[in-house]
Amino acid sequence: MAEADGKSPVLNGDSEEKQPGEDQHKEGDASGSKDSQTQSSCEDAPQKTAEASGDKGIPEAEGETGANREGEEEEEEDTDSMDGSGLFSLTEDGERESEGGRRERVKEKDRGKRAARKRIRPGGGTNHSSSSDDDDDDDDDEQKEEEDDDDDDDEAMESWLGAELHDLRGPTWQAVPSLRSREIGRNSHQFVRRVCGARGLVQRLELQGRLERHTGCVNTLHFNPSGTRLASGSDDLRVVIWDWAIRRAELEFDSGHKSNVFQAKFLPHSGDSTLAMCARDGQIRVAELSATQRCKNTKRVAQHKGAAHKLALEPDSPCSFLSAGEDAVVFGIDLRLDRPANKLVVVKEGDKKVGLYTIFVNPAKTHQFAVGGRDQYVRIYDQRKINENENNGVLKKFCPSHLVSSESKTNITCLVYSHDGTELLASYNDEDIYLFDSNHSDGADYRRRYKGHRNNATVKGVNFYGPCSEFVVSGSDCGHIYLWDKNSARIVQFMEGDRGGVVNCLEPHPHLPGMATSGLDHDIKLWAPTAENPTGLKGLKEVMKKNKRERDEDSVRHGDQYDTQLLWFLMRHMRNRRPPRARREGADADTDESWSSPDSSDEEDGGPDHVQCMSS
Repeated sequence: MAEADGKSPVLNGDSEEKQPGEDQHKEGDASGSKDSQTQSSCEDAPQKTAEASGDKGIPEAEGETGANREGEEEEEEDTDSMDGSGLFSLTEDGERESEGGRRERVKEKDRGKRAARKRIRPGGGTNHSSSSDDDDDDDDDEQKEEEDDDDDDDEAMESWLGAELHDLRGPTWQAVPSLRSREIGRNSHQFVRRVCGARGLVQRLELQGRLERHTGCVNTLHFNPSGTRLASGSDDLRVVIWDWAIRRAELEFDSGHKSNVFQAKFLPHSGDSTLAMCARDGQIRVAELSATQRCKNTKRVAQHKGAAHKLALEPDSPCSFLSAGEDAVVFGIDLRLDRPANKLVVVKEGDKKVGLYTIFVNPAKTHQFAVGGRDQYVRIYDQRKINENENNGVLKKFCPSHLVSSESKTNITCLVYSHDGTELLASYNDEDIYLFDSNHSDGADYRRRYKGHRNNATVKGVNFYGPCSEFVVSGSDCGHIYLWDKNSARIVQFMEGDRGGVVNCLEPHPHLPGMATSGLDHDIKLWAPTAENPTGLKGLKEVMKKNKRERDEDSVRHGDQYDTQLLWFLMRHMRNRRPPRARREGADADTDESWSSPDSSDEEDGGPDHVQCMSS
């Protein structure tokens, strides 16, 4: 915690033991300070004093006087304090013990091997004593070499973890002054926004409760614009509307999809009466909800030839949205038209189609949208001037420079724009998360890199957290939830998310400091900043190292195997060779009410176009 005499608080990572490779990243990092200045259009300037700061520094010495300690305790009661956690909690005693224990187990294992070799040698008499001594010497040399290799690996890992980090800024929100200002009516309308972006509260996030209703993995979460309702969709083909505050399901209905529901979103300014959905079956459907907590029906409005993973809403439109599918097609959908779906673009790299996993509309320039999928490029399009004869219609492309010519088959599983559309966040499979400046020219490199998690087993989501996109949040194959400070790229929160081992979906509340998450577990978890003490990031270092080792091992192991693109092509070819299945009885009667596009696929059984549904 900051001292009462006005010292600036100790930044994250400035512990008594300096972290490896940290100094070299602090020197000459002009971009870090520049970026910190550019973000503050929606934030107030940090207070110059640190008397009630949102961060708690590390004590200077153990021999503090009692008076000083008393003063600190008194101040702590008035502040949004945080634990001055190290870079990755490297100085924890428990972690040092676990390191020592691991090396001790390696030594024991080597001693056991040597003993076993002695027992199985023939003879065993004095004639073999010199040979035994030589073997022991060889074993000792091998053990020493292995330990040296382990030390080198640890150093390389520490260097990688500490690379591309920047100084953590001082707190921008102070609890006591903000509360006093609110009490006298000064800037009271900004109070909640500042609280939601406070690092001290992010570091106090903890599990509040679970929403249990689905019988399959929960793939999508979406708050309505007011934040009072939460929509969820699952592999069980059901969609549930929750009153999350009292943890009650208000409405549950059959989505009309034939396979895993991937997204369900409230359309803005629709009075929460229209829900757009997409799924593995490639269908884009719209559910009409009534004010009496019933689902009137669901209608198919478009059909992709492959799975449709994501929808992109236009911020102010209750009737327009976009969809992207693994068939590389982007549909623009306008519910006011008789034929709502219009094919905007087929995404290609050269002559090769690029299957899509994610799409997002720029909230500040709603005619622009970004897509990502089965290659390493983030592509931005402008709906007003898509000409596929010029650069395949692409306005600009971004990619981390080291992945442009990489032989590894990297995909983009999720991308999102920041609150003001100036930044673009992209998560790569079995790689890291990268932040781009969306206003930069075509081909510009990334500005920040966020690492430590693992994105391999599923199509993982990523999101900004905070009203001004102050933080980056992602799930991981290790079952944990990671929150990075956006500007410094340092981890500020680390929570265990799913017992099933994978967290896929993260949905921050639109107005309050909290979020909902889901993954392979069949429930939804709610998080709020109610912990008494800020996080200590316990166990983070070992989990990050484990994720990195597994990632490196898998990249070597799978280097010569068929890539996912070829596997997808073969599965699609086999599926299309099968005779089309008969439509569900009675589907023909609803054909006239279908909103399917003439560009939609007729090759797949999309199920009925119009489904009557009742709440459970």
